[in-house]
Amino acid sequence: MRIGIDYTAATHQQAGIGRYTRGLVAALAQQDTDDEFVLLVTGGMSHHGGLQSQKLKAILPSNFRIRQVPLSHRIWTIIWHRLRIPLAVDAFTGPLDVFHSPDYVLPPVRQAKRVVTIHDLSYLRYPEGAEAKLRRYLNSAVPRAVRRADLVLADSRSTKNDIIELLGAPSGKVEVLYPGVDEIFRVVEDDKVLSEVSSSYGLDFPFIFTVGTVEPRKNLILLLDAYAVLREASDVPHKLVVAGGKGWLYEGVFRRVEELSLDEDVIFLGFVADENLPALYSLADVFVFPSLYEGFGLPPLEAMACGTPVITSGSSSLPEVVDEGGLMVPANDPDVLAETIRRVLNDPGLREDLAKRGVSQARKFSWQAAARRLLTLYGRLLAS
Repeated sequence: MRIGIDYTAATHQQAGIGRYTRGLVAALAQQDTDDEFVLLVTGGMSHHGGLQSQKLKAILPSNFRIRQVPLSHRIWTIIWHRLRIPLAVDAFTGPLDVFHSPDYVLPPVRQAKRVVTIHDLSYLRYPEGAEAKLRRYLNSAVPRAVRRADLVLADSRSTKNDIIELLGAPSGKVEVLYPGVDEIFRVVEDDKVLSEVSSSYGLDFPFIFTVGTVEPRKNLILLLDAYAVLREASDVPHKLVVAGGKGWLYEGVFRRVEELSLDEDVIFLGFVADENLPALYSLADVFVFPSLYEGFGLPPLEAMACGTPVITSGSSSLPEVVDEGGLMVPANDPDVLAETIRRVLNDPGLREDLAKRGVSQARKFSWQAAARRLLTLYGRLLAS
């Protein structure tokens, strides 16, 4: 097979879809030395993306190559998805059997079978949590991509059901491809590493941890309210540490911190590089993820892989990810969340049990398994 993959997100986004694309392609490169892969990158490399691509080139087998296309990613978005100019990607990649976009939208393709990954439909399920401009763009581009695709990949059964229900896709056209958890996420027991990371972030106290872009869908206001209840009802010494950059519509989160007088007790780290996350997960006494909607929910999986007790909401895909590996609570009740956090912090036996169950659950999700399934799906698509 000759397979084209849009690798742009991997070179421009540190988290989210960038991490997804890097993980998937790295696993494909380890497993497949027979098929030919062309990784398409629109626009120039960011500093981070350039470093990632240098690392990738160093490990890529000879059947993988990167094809950079001039003009910025933004300009190509306008050309392909706003103006809909039919300048096909095959003009840059050469003839393809399959073209796969792992980032919601499909550029024009002349002859190849078309595959698109839809990570979630939060802009439809939870529209008030998305910027209006982005929502308008996705409302136009995503349904069109799903219609044009020969195969639609969903990150979970929950997202597959959303694609069928909200976009009217035939069920036979949508397949679930679970993401994996990167191998760097494991229990960190090296005291020197733990000490260096905790010192670098000034975390010389016990803490409750959460990871995610600061935006409404992550439901951080509920977590802040639960934390305030916890502090009032008990003498826990734990602070609340939030790792994740500012996304959109985040002002309410910081306003709530002030309203609750938690300025000294809630620590916002901003974006945290992947290499520091395993130690932070391992240092935390509990990981809390009360998100309103997730297409998959990678942070709870990473936390479980690091042996951190996990509490999540029971919404959307999170029961698929966490299953018996963590505790689930309603996404709208701060008192229940506060009591669940208190139970975990005060019960060493429960923490140990959750740690073991979490590590076991996380082992079910690997990029190697995702790559094997993806190659099977590519082959099946061409055979049909």
